[in-house]
Amino acid sequence: MFTELQIEEFRRDGFTLFPDFFSGEEVALYRNAIEEVSAGNTLENHDGKRMEMEPNQPPEGKKVRRLYEPCSFYSEFKELSGSAKLLDCVEQLIGPDIVLHYSKINMKPAEIGSVVEWHQDISYYPLTNLDSIAILFYLDDATVSNGCLKVIPGRQNSPLMNHSRDGYFQGRVTEEVDDSLAVPVEGKAGSAIFMHCMVPHASLPNTSSHSRRTLILSYRSADAFPIYHSEMTHKNEAGIVLVRGKWASSARMTLSEFPIPKYPRNIASLYDLQETSRKGEKS
Repeated sequence: MFTELQIEEFRRDGFTLFPDFFSGEEVALYRNAIEEVSAGNTLENHDGKRMEMEPNQPPEGKKVRRLYEPCSFYSEFKELSGSAKLLDCVEQLIGPDIVLHYSKINMKPAEIGSVVEWHQDISYYPLTNLDSIAILFYLDDATVSNGCLKVIPGRQNSPLMNHSRDGYFQGRVTEEVDDSLAVPVEGKAGSAIFMHCMVPHASLPNTSSHSRRTLILSYRSADAFPIYHSEMTHKNEAGIVLVRGKWASSARMTLSEFPIPKYPRNIASLYDLQETSRKGEKS
């Protein structure tokens, strides 16, 4: 459970760090599960429905960039997503009726891990209210050198930043970002960051010799319903699960308006969309 100080920090800054959320044994369990899932896959030969490979490696390269929906496919992560310890914390932030929205594992391999540019999570999936959070679990010690999370505290209470260019959603902030406001969130393996869906965040490439694997689970209140915007809505809703409380019979509306992402095409991931956006900016 959170302390009152942590809850106050979340309300003020949009995020809070929970050190040692996992024990050393739990960290080892999740690392081993990742190794088993990743073993034997290459850029040339892998299951594209379950993982994404780092693109800048030879065809036989084995560096995985992301695992999709681990809570749907693998028992260790599914058990975590419904655990009382985790959901008690989530309930303190968004209420008793909780939906698991999505899960993923960003791998950040040593000396190659991809950059993630500034964005706000809810820009990808508009909801009827903002009771939506992501929890980032560091499975390795995370530092600036190996690409830890960085955030802009307190920005969650302002309007959504612009993520579009020429009418199309870019998957990244397209207005100027004052990087001097950014705060790196370093943490030991086992730490968890609870982050509001409106917090601008990013991470640098991993330039170190140490990996930075991060398990990410997103939850929302059961009365936060998706606002339909394209076939991407169906994709975003494919794996939702009620993990505590009851389904809502009506949507809670707290927004008078919200930008709707118009995608230029069907995308595989945030990395894919941001990379396409960068190329378009240079052309």
